Amino acid sequence: MKSASRTDIGNVRVVNEDRALVVPELQGFTLAMVADGMGGHQAGDTASQLAVELIRDELHTLPEGEPYAEYEEKLARAIAIANTRIYETSKSQEQFSGMGTTVVLALADEVGLLIAHIGDSRAYLYQGGKLVQLTEDHSLVYELVRSGQLTKEEAEKHPRRNVLIRALGTDERVDAVIRYHSWKSGDLLLLCSDGLSGMVSERLIAETLQADGDLESKADALVELALAEGGDDNVTVVLLENAPAEPAGMGG
Repeated sequence: MKSASRTDIGNVRVVNEDRALVVPELQGFTLAMVADGMGGHQAGDTASQLAVELIRDELHTLPEGEPYAEYEEKLARAIAIANTRIYETSKSQEQFSGMGTTVVLALADEVGLLIAHIGDSRAYLYQGGKLVQLTEDHSLVYELVRSGQLTKEEAEKHPRRNVLIRALGTDERVDAVIRYHSWKSGDLLLLCSDGLSGMVSERLIAETLQADGDLESKADALVELALAEGGDDNVTVVLLENAPAEPAGMGG
């Protein structure tokens, strides 16, 4: 699996509360993750750091050759453990009070993707020249979209689009949404924080993924687009390509 990962503090924020992680060899899978923390001073970056570390550590002992339903259970358990730890930390130390984080992650092999998410960090699949959003934001405005009170286009520009109704670590118990998607050779998976999806249109994202160049240059270009649009949030991008990784030592 080919991968690229980028994070940038943006043009406005003084702390980068986003975290990205790619584990290329995990019992036949690639694990990719983006978390976007929130809370007061130091709390947001602590929450996102805890999320990626705890989930990675829980999935480290993933068994090989199991049905996808087993992996779905493991993902749900890993996320629940991370939620408990972040919640307990926020309750036990005043400087971390109210902290939480979004998380979107993928467990990918060459035939399928298990996508789990909480919050408004997103997963997109670029397949056959089309960009498809695989996740639905756990946000106030997306609830209004689901109930037919707003269109998706209105939601993307709504002044309260950043208000979350579900996050990791803010409640004692939280349920992640976990879905399986098939993908083919040559397809691209994009995981991102809302520093990208909230600033850059899906049309521009698709055009960037379609352009010539390797994954590294595409990840750079996506971050640059978000910065050019104002960059008023941290920007984090992880790209996976359904293609064999280059052997170690290859490339410049």
